[in-house]
Amino acid sequence: MTTSAAGFDLAQTDKLLTTTRSVRKRLDFSRPVSRDVVLECIDIALQAPSGGNSQPWRWLLVDDPGVIKQLGAIYQKAHDPYMAANRKAAEEAGVTDRNAIMDSSTYLSDHMGEVPMMVIPCLLGRVDGSSGTESAGFFGSILPAAWSLMLALRSRGLGSAWTTLHLVYEKEAAEVLGIPDTVTQCALLPIAYYTGDDFKPAKRQPATKVTYINGWKQR
Repeated sequence: MTTSAAGFDLAQTDKLLTTTRSVRKRLDFSRPVSRDVVLECIDIALQAPSGGNSQPWRWLLVDDPGVIKQLGAIYQKAHDPYMAANRKAAEEAGVTDRNAIMDSSTYLSDHMGEVPMMVIPCLLGRVDGSSGTESAGFFGSILPAAWSLMLALRSRGLGSAWTTLHLVYEKEAAEVLGIPDTVTQCALLPIAYYTGDDFKPAKRQPATKVTYINGWKQR
């Protein structure tokens, strides 16, 4: 075991960070997910930083099959035209290396209404029409916590995926869930145990290819 100066098992820490994937085709729709497990993960996520330590978040956990089915239909209504346009653009450009990702996305859209649980991260307030700085600070108060939630789920054998397409019909989803107009839905995370043994690190460019030093394009 390699231990860092901070006392972490680097092998386990690095495995968690490099194998937490957006899980779509491998979500197990037949296995129930305990509220207590997800609440435990949310407790961990709440340790994440937020702007001014304001903690302006709310986490809407959905496990009612009827509500999930409604949200799944809303998601699919937004997803399918979007994906059709992307497929057409890829075909016209002769791009074929995105087919697996698009197929995976379509699979999730087809089955979103069957997931055992969803979590919708929300922020108190709105930034409609705000400046880029305000928007960045606003959403920056939920993104670290949402990623911590996904990591905590992964460490407990649960898969999730960061999706936002239902926000095309945010008001419609808000009506289903009773969310007031003063609250911003930030994403929709389908949550389920995953099938198969494990995940591997994804193929990525090395840091030296995408990192500049002290100035743009300076390596």
